[in-house]
Amino acid sequence: MHIEQISGNIGAQISDVDLANVTDDEVEKIKKAWLDHKVLVFRDQHITVEEHIAFGRKFGELEIHPFARGGHVGLGEYPEILRIASNPEKEFAAVIWHSDVTWREEPSLGSILRGVVIPETGGDTCFASAAAAYELLPDDVKSQIDDLYAIHDFTKSIGEKFDDEERRELQEKYPPARHPVVRTHPETGERSIYTNGYHTDYIEGVSPEESEKLLALLEKAIMSPTVQFRLKWEVDTFVMWDNRSSQHAVAADFYPDERIVERVTIIGDRPF
Repeated sequence: MHIEQISGNIGAQISDVDLANVTDDEVEKIKKAWLDHKVLVFRDQHITVEEHIAFGRKFGELEIHPFARGGHVGLGEYPEILRIASNPEKEFAAVIWHSDVTWREEPSLGSILRGVVIPETGGDTCFASAAAAYELLPDDVKSQIDDLYAIHDFTKSIGEKFDDEERRELQEKYPPARHPVVRTHPETGERSIYTNGYHTDYIEGVSPEESEKLLALLEKAIMSPTVQFRLKWEVDTFVMWDNRSSQHAVAADFYPDERIVERVTIIGDRPF
């Protein structure tokens, strides 16, 4: 198994490994590389849906997404697989920088995503190290945000997909979540920006104007090319990212073509 770093702050490509038949030793090396690089890329992995699920389970219990509908649907008898189809009728490409499902009390640990239908041009995914973005902030900004909390709410990003009754029921089941603006990684101890444009509603303890200003500043830090790498997809490319210390966004430059990806998501814990 060969591990090659992709950029200075995030990402590595792993070759000479078969995800359908990984050994315990290989899994441990992948886990370490995942913590070190935050995003791992595996090319030409021609494995089955069952093998995709089995590989994901080596890293923890898998989530069944509570809002799978429309362009985000479970894959038939495999509810652990979330299929995300983006086309001119269903523009579901996640174009805003974010960490996944931060509106949950216990957001996901990470995801393992597979390229299924890839447009000839476009549809890249950009990944950013939220840890490197935090480290590059001015010291006075770090001091200002280190002890702040933010409110995350699913209605900010996907609330319009539900009618009023559905939305009320889901809000009772998934009320707004309160998370630190700067998250500490439970395994590495790294500090990372943990606000995002999709799911973060506002920052507590400051005025609405200051909240908006800080959220924009933190989003700009994530958008710096210094902390990013850009992935060009191919069919049967697999990417696994650590949702606790990275953010991602899709380039929606492939329409009218279609882009379909499938992911398993590993259940996480409460941020601190």
